[in-house]
Amino acid sequence: MYKDERATWGCSIGALRREIKWLRLNGTQRVPDAFPRSAWEREDFMQNIEIPIWPYVYGQPSGTGKIRSLPEDFIVKENLSFEPSGAGEHAFLQIEKKGENTEYVARQLSRFANVRQRDVSYAGLKDRYAVTTQWFSVWLPGKADPDWTQFESDSMKVLHSVRHARKLKRGVLSGNSFKLIIRDWQGDQAKTIQQLELIKANGIANYFGSQRFGNEGQNVSKALAMFEGAKVGREQRSIYLSAARSYLFNRILTERVTQNNWNQPVAGDTYQFDLSHSCFQSDQPDTEIIRRLAEKEIHPTGVLWGRGGADVSADALDIEQAVIDVHQLLAQGLIASAVDRDRRALRVNVQDLHWQFIDDTTLELCFTLPAGSYATSVLREIIV
Repeated sequence: MYKDERATWGCSIGALRREIKWLRLNGTQRVPDAFPRSAWEREDFMQNIEIPIWPYVYGQPSGTGKIRSLPEDFIVKENLSFEPSGAGEHAFLQIEKKGENTEYVARQLSRFANVRQRDVSYAGLKDRYAVTTQWFSVWLPGKADPDWTQFESDSMKVLHSVRHARKLKRGVLSGNSFKLIIRDWQGDQAKTIQQLELIKANGIANYFGSQRFGNEGQNVSKALAMFEGAKVGREQRSIYLSAARSYLFNRILTERVTQNNWNQPVAGDTYQFDLSHSCFQSDQPDTEIIRRLAEKEIHPTGVLWGRGGADVSADALDIEQAVIDVHQLLAQGLIASAVDRDRRALRVNVQDLHWQFIDDTTLELCFTLPAGSYATSVLREIIV
């Protein structure tokens, strides 16, 4: 089991805030009995958290270049994990947008269809400075579809509409397909191709992308401020909690990359099936686990921190616990915020990866990633 921090910290946000306030008022002359004695030595105590350059898995990037020089240089298409039925109260819309964020499109849909904003749903957030194709649903009980072509503008186009019995829920994607253009590329072309071949063959470290942490990583520091009492809105609260949990995961993945076992079995690991959220735990890796890891059928996982018991043991538990011990304010804040524990694959397969140098300074990449994985985690391995 993980150490039960609640035994020494108190199990509520209020208790956590009181401990932090006490230390700020009294300095480090004395530590209250309920607070871990080494707290002021921890990286997350009373300071802004900087997002580091996470370690690479295929050596230093072999080139430099620019992405998003134009919105058309970053093309993303959502892939639904199911086929809409064709009948029901929810209109499903496949919309291509350019230069607009997802929430703006959702607001415009609610106004156009004359429905409440909560009656418009989408599966995931997409970048603004890009050309993205994504799905939205609009709840229209007992109503006919409006003329969706009248919704279109220079930046938004309705590609397809179909009915379905249920609203579109967050995360119900099989993945996202990308077509990216890297301009002003400079570097070692042979080494870049070698790194791309390794990525295609072995996958990448499944880091959360920098956009998860906000501008200059401020969302993690804002999560700390929230844990000690800063008032935030409901939407911001969700963003900051996700940033804190993602930061802890990336720290755990960093340890596994540093130990060169991010894609190898460790005693006590929990494994996740490829393209699935189903997991299983193993005390010791056997020949079958080793084979399935080599075939990329399963992946080691890291904890997405929150409430709940440990689902790893032995060496895997020691790695995760060491990270949690260093970042206890974040860890306890997530528990006190009633976030439930989960697992995330440490490795992700990059599907259908192919590339071409259009000219000496322009590189085109095409690939597909499962939902929740980041194109920037592919790019960071080959360019800075």
